[in-house]
Amino acid sequence: MRRRHLLALGVALLAPLAIAARALPLPLPQVNLTGTWAFTVVTDNGTGTPTVTITQKGDSLTGTYESARSGSLPFKGTVRDTLFTFTTTTPGGITYLFTGAVVDANTVKGTMELGGMGSASFTGTRKPAPGR
Repeated sequence: MRRRHLLALGVALLAPLAIAARALPLPLPQVNLTGTWAFTVVTDNGTGTPTVTITQKGDSLTGTYESARSGSLPFKGTVRDTLFTFTTTTPGGITYLFTGAVVDANTVKGTMELGGMGSASFTGTRKPAPGR
């Protein structure tokens, strides 16, 4: 009888721990955005296809946003877990703010604020590394 009580007490004490362990979030995969990306940017005025080259060091992003409309623009940003942001400014003084999420190792998506002149959505696909 005493064993049954000890067993029941043990189960009663351990059950909440098992439930809590299940509720803990799984660790997020390590994100590495370094590479060249083909973006598709959709605005009310049409669709653009800029090339975005990203270098990631820790949680810092640097790179170049190149489009037919804006030319080649350097940017800086950050990445945390699977979310990222970066900003660049055109020669005319318009700041683009990109806010996105990593969908998988080769896909990103998000929104682009166009310096108070509207917004756009974007998707990006990582281009294969040269020689692959």
